[in-house]
Amino acid sequence: MSHKILIVDDAAFMRMMIKEILTRNGFNVVGEAQDGAQAVEKYKELRPDLVTMDITMPEMDGIHALKEIRAFDANAKVIMCSAMGQQAMVIDAIQAGAKDFIVKPFQADRVIEAIKKTLG
Repeated sequence: MSHKILIVDDAAFMRMMIKEILTRNGFNVVGEAQDGAQAVEKYKELRPDLVTMDITMPEMDGIHALKEIRAFDANAKVIMCSAMGQQAMVIDAIQAGAKDFIVKPFQADRVIEAIKKTLG
């Protein structure tokens, strides 16, 4: 059975890029969210095996959403996505329970490697 993945990013083209990489590699994208608040709702509704989460978003940022998701499900697997130069936020994310992070612009092999490693 393929793993269920939720993609969270405020940029539609970024969600599309990640979705393309994942589906091409046999993963099942069960949902998308464009901000952290939506991400928390979708997580509770869809119960994905893994979430890719952008850090910088309107409404609720990725780190806040990560904390809410982890409060709801301590075993949640979340991989943060950040642009170059956001190292401090990446450290915050790891401390908040993120399993890994991938840097934009995405390299397909790095995305797949992070996801496979996180899903074990």
